[in-house]
Amino acid sequence: MEALDKVFIPEQVEEKWTSRWLNDCCFDKTMDPSKESFCILMPPPNVTGVLHMGHLLNQTLQDVFIRRARHCNKCATWIPGTDHAGISLQVKVEKELMENALNPRKIGRERFLEHARAWRDKHGGIILSQLKSLGVSCDFKNQVYTLDESYSRGVLTVFIELYKRGYIYRGQRMVNWCPKTLTALSDEEVTMKPQKSKLYYVRYEIVELPGKFIEISTTRPETIPGDVAVAVNPGDERYKNLVGLHCKCPLNEAEIPIIADDAVVRNFGTGALKITPAHDTVDLAIGQRHNLPIVDILNADGTLNALAGREFAGLDRFAAREKTAEKLQAIGALVRIEEYENNIGFSERGDVPIEPRLSEQWFLKYPKVNEAKRAVSEGFIKFYPKHWEKTYLHWLDNIQDWCISRQLWWGHRIPVWYKKNSDRSNSNNWHVSVDGPSDIENWEQDEDVLDTWASSWIWPFGVFGWPDQEKMRREYFQYFYPTNVLVTGPDIIFFWVARMIIASLEFMGPNKKSLNSEEIKVRIPFKSVYFTGIIRDKMGRKMSKSLGNSPEPLDLIAKYGTDGLRFGILLSVASGQDLIFNEDNLKLGRNFCNKLWNAFRFSRINRAYKPYTKISLADIIAKISIQDLDIDDHAILLNLIKFCSTFEEQMERFEINAAVNSMSSFFWNEYCSWYVEASKTRLREGNKTVSAVHDIVIRQLLLLLNPFMPFITDELWNMGEHDQHSMQNVYCETAQDLRLALGTLGLDETSIDMVAQLKEFLNLSRRLTAQSPESKEHTSLLICPKNETARKVIEGYIPKLQKLVGMEKIDFTGEILQFPFVQTSLGTVYLHVARINTVEEKKKLTWEIEKLSKLIRLNEIQLANKEFFSRAPAHIIEGTKKMLRENTLRREELRKILSTME
Repeated sequence: MEALDKVFIPEQVEEKWTSRWLNDCCFDKTMDPSKESFCILMPPPNVTGVLHMGHLLNQTLQDVFIRRARHCNKCATWIPGTDHAGISLQVKVEKELMENALNPRKIGRERFLEHARAWRDKHGGIILSQLKSLGVSCDFKNQVYTLDESYSRGVLTVFIELYKRGYIYRGQRMVNWCPKTLTALSDEEVTMKPQKSKLYYVRYEIVELPGKFIEISTTRPETIPGDVAVAVNPGDERYKNLVGLHCKCPLNEAEIPIIADDAVVRNFGTGALKITPAHDTVDLAIGQRHNLPIVDILNADGTLNALAGREFAGLDRFAAREKTAEKLQAIGALVRIEEYENNIGFSERGDVPIEPRLSEQWFLKYPKVNEAKRAVSEGFIKFYPKHWEKTYLHWLDNIQDWCISRQLWWGHRIPVWYKKNSDRSNSNNWHVSVDGPSDIENWEQDEDVLDTWASSWIWPFGVFGWPDQEKMRREYFQYFYPTNVLVTGPDIIFFWVARMIIASLEFMGPNKKSLNSEEIKVRIPFKSVYFTGIIRDKMGRKMSKSLGNSPEPLDLIAKYGTDGLRFGILLSVASGQDLIFNEDNLKLGRNFCNKLWNAFRFSRINRAYKPYTKISLADIIAKISIQDLDIDDHAILLNLIKFCSTFEEQMERFEINAAVNSMSSFFWNEYCSWYVEASKTRLREGNKTVSAVHDIVIRQLLLLLNPFMPFITDELWNMGEHDQHSMQNVYCETAQDLRLALGTLGLDETSIDMVAQLKEFLNLSRRLTAQSPESKEHTSLLICPKNETARKVIEGYIPKLQKLVGMEKIDFTGEILQFPFVQTSLGTVYLHVARINTVEEKKKLTWEIEKLSKLIRLNEIQLANKEFFSRAPAHIIEGTKKMLRENTLRREELRKILSTME
C-alpha cells in the first residue's frame, strides 16, 4: 500500500491535477440531451487585468456552482473570456508610447492599433492563466474575447438593428467628458466623490443701475467668461425689480440679461445663478428655455480656449480657477470665499473630475425596459440576495438614454460611414452596415468606437456565435440558453446586468415591440444572479492595491494552498454582503485540508478491505453486516443524511457561507471528534462494517467538498490508483438517495439523541476530571444514572467511555455523594478523588470562578451595547453569545463543585 504523507502538501498535487484536468479535456463543452444542461458565463475580466481578491472570490464561487452541477448529473459548461477594456487598454498603450517619445495622436490610428494589439498579445490573458492556478474548471479551449471576429460581428449587428428599429440616434447633447482620456462617458462611468471645495461670491454690476450689483455664488469662477445670463427665481422678492435688466460679466465686461426661471433654488447661495449653458446641464436647460447663446470656453483637455480671454487661454481649468479668483479680487468683484463640501463627479477610468460638455454623440434609447422589469419582478430571473431587485428596478424606472460613442481608437469602431464632402448631420448621407459601402473610397467611417459596455451587453448570446446560426448550432446555443447563474458584483447592476437582460429580451427572438410572459421567460439571459459583496480589510476599507491593503492572491495560494484559500475565503461569504478579510480563516481552511487528509489516511491505514471510496455506494453498503452496527454507526449515518439534506437546501438558496460551515461542523464535530474516536478500536480490529461506514462518510464528504477544494479531494479520491481520473462527473448521492440506500440497514432514529446525550455526558465528564489535582490512578468516576434506560445506555458504552474520558475506573452508584459532580441528561457524574488538598483546591476553584465572572461581565456589557449589534459582523455577535453561555455554564459547574467542599 502506497504511504501517505502525514501532512497535506498542496504543491505536490496542484500542478499535477491542473495539467491532468486540461490534458484530459475534463472541462470541454459537450452536449448530452439525456441530462439537464447547466451553463455559467464568466464575467469577462479586462484583458489588461491581473488576479485580485475580488476575482478570487468571484471565480471561486463560479467554480463551486459548476462543479456542483456536474456532481448533480447535469451536463455543465463554464465559458470563460476577456473584455478588450477600451479605455483601460488605450490609456496603458498611450502611456507606453509616451515613455518611448511617441505621441499617440500623431502616429495615427492604424499605427496606434498595431501597438495596442502588440500590447494585448504580450500582456493580455495573464489573468486567465492565473485562474488556472486557482483550479477553475472552465472551458479554456473555447474562451471568448470581445474583439474576436465572430463576437465583433454580433456587436456591430446589434448597433445596426437598433438603428434600424429607431433606438439609436446621433445628436448634440450634454455629456460627461473626461479631460484625461478625452472621451465621453455614460452616467454609470462617473463616480461621485465628496470634495472640499470653495464657494466664490462674486458681484456683477447692473448696467441700467450703475453702482448697483447682483451677487452670485459659484464653485467654478473660471467659467465666468462663458456666462450668458444671470437667473433668479420668479418668486424671489429680492430680485423681482431686476428681471429684464442686464449686468456686466466682471471678467470680460459682456452685458448679459437677468432672467427668471423656476429652476433656480432661492435658498442656495445668494439665490442668483450665473448661466453658463456650455458647462452645466441645468444651465443648458435654462438657456434652451430662454433662447440663450452657448459660449464654450473649454478645450477637450480641460484647458481654457481663446473665448475665455487672452489672459486665461491655455491655462488648465484648475490653474485658471486660481487666476480668475485673483483677478476678481483685484478688480473688486470678489466679495468673499467660503469653504464648501460637495460631491464631484470623477471619471471612473481617468480618475479626474469630469466636465459637462456639449458634444455630438451616438445615443441609445433602451428597448424592452418594461419587459426587463417584469423579468425580475415576476420571478423569471431571481436575485440573491433579493433586496438588489429594488436597486435594479429603481434604475429602470429612472433610465436615461445611453451615450454609446467613445472618442477612442481601441474598440469596436462605429459601423457608420459618411459620404465624403457632404453634410454629416443629414442621415441621407449615412451608410450603416457591418461591412461598409461597396464604393468605400467615397465614404469616411465614423472615428469613434462603441462604449465597452455596448459590446459586453451581448455576452449571454455573443459567446455562442450570434448572429451566425450555424456557429450557434455548433456551440449548442439551444441547449445551454438561457444560462443558469451569473456571479457578479452589485456595483455593475446598471453597467452590465440590466443591459444584458435588455439586450437578450430584444434580440433572442423575432423583432417585437412588446413581449408576453412566456416570451420573456425564454429570452432571459440567465435564471439567477448571485451578487457577491466587496472584500474589505479589518478597518472596513475596500481592498485595493493602491491602498496597499490587498494581499496578492498568488502569494496566499503559496502560503495556504489553493484548497485552503478557497475554503477559507468562503467561510466569510454571505450573499450580497461585504466581507471582512481575515487571514485566520485561511488558516482554518488549511487546517481543514490537513484534518481531511489525516482522517482519510487513518481510515485507509486501518481499512479492512480495498478498494475504498472510489467504488459505488451500493458496493460499500454491501460490505456491512447489520448485526455489527452499533449506536455510533447508526448515529453517524443518520447524521450524514441530515447534514446532506441541510447542505442541499443551503446550496439551493445560494447560502454558500452556511453550506461551508455545515460541512465544517459535520466533519469536525460529528465525524472527527466523535465517530473516529469512538470507532478506533473496532477499526483497528479489522471490522469490515466499521470500515464501510467510514468509507460511506468519507466518500460523501469528498463528493460534497470537491467543488470547494478540488485538488485535495481529487487526490484522495484517486489515492493509490495508477489510472487516475478526475472525480468531477461522479454522481453525488442526494440526501434522499442516501436515505433510500441506507434504509436497508434498519437505522435506529433514536440513536442520534442517544449519542447526543453520550457526547454531553463525555464532555462534562472530561471537564470534571480536568478539575482533579491528582493523577488518574488516584481518581475514578461514579455514575448515578437518571433512570434504568440511561443506565443501560451507559453500561453498553463503558468500554468506549473509559478510552474517550481517559479514566480506567468508571462505576455506578445509587447514592448522593459529597464529591465534585456534574449533572448530565443521563444522570449525575461524581469525581472520586482518593487524596485531595481541600484548601488548595478551594483556592483554585475560587480564582477560576472570579476569572469567569469578569469574562461574563465583559460579554454582557458588549451584548448590551447597541452600537456593537449594529456594526459587528453576525459571526462575531454569535461568537460572543456562545462565549457568554459557555462561561456561565462553566461558572455554575465550578460553583457546584466548590459547594461540595464547604
